[in-house]
Amino acid sequence: MSSFERFAPAGSLGNKTLITAAVLALHVGGIWALQNGMERAPEPQIIAAQVIAQFVAPPAPEPPAPAPPAPPVPEPPEPTPAPSKPKPAPKPVQKTPPLPKAITDPTPAPDAPTGTLESELAPLAEATPPAPPAPVAAPTAPAKPSGAEVQLPSSNAAYLNNPRPSYPSISRRMGEQGKVMLRVLVDENGLPQQIELKESSGYDRLDKAALASVQRWRFVPGKRNGVPEAMWNIVPVNFVLE
Repeated sequence: MSSFERFAPAGSLGNKTLITAAVLALHVGGIWALQNGMERAPEPQIIAAQVIAQFVAPPAPEPPAPAPPAPPVPEPPEPTPAPSKPKPAPKPVQKTPPLPKAITDPTPAPDAPTGTLESELAPLAEATPPAPPAPVAAPTAPAKPSGAEVQLPSSNAAYLNNPRPSYPSISRRMGEQGKVMLRVLVDENGLPQQIELKESSGYDRLDKAALASVQRWRFVPGKRNGVPEAMWNIVPVNFVLE
């Protein structure tokens, strides 16, 4: 211990120690900072790249190739005149010999006799008598017609007792009505042998009811000159709502 420290007061010695320690610490920190700063690599600097763009104009289009010249139109050939037909050579004229002249006989011809034919025909015309007139035919009486007397079949006789056609109940409820025309072949005994629908009423139910009813009917047979004969007859059947 130095004499200064020995005789110095205790408080002053503590302050000096602190100052000395602070100075040393600053020097050590400065030296350390310098060393770290030198060892640290410099940070890279970012330089923005400059993009230089240059506008290049597109090449000018090439001019279109000139169109080939149109071929010359050939002129139509001049029409050649048709060769003229050679004129026929003139035919040689043949000389005809002169005809001989007719020689007339100077002696006159004898005259034809006149008046003899008339004198000969006159007595013949007077001798033939006139023809008698044709006889007139007497008028004949008109001929009587030879046609046969025909009587058609009938179903209206009271003694036949033919039933009236039955009206279908469904047709009544639905208000169906109309007229049916039937063509019936009636034999010599007055019985229907064949029935055909000539004209419909417009409703199938009414047509069938008429066919079924007439099939059971009896008829007065048709007659020709009073003799029964099978004949066709038209039979109307009416369906009317009352």
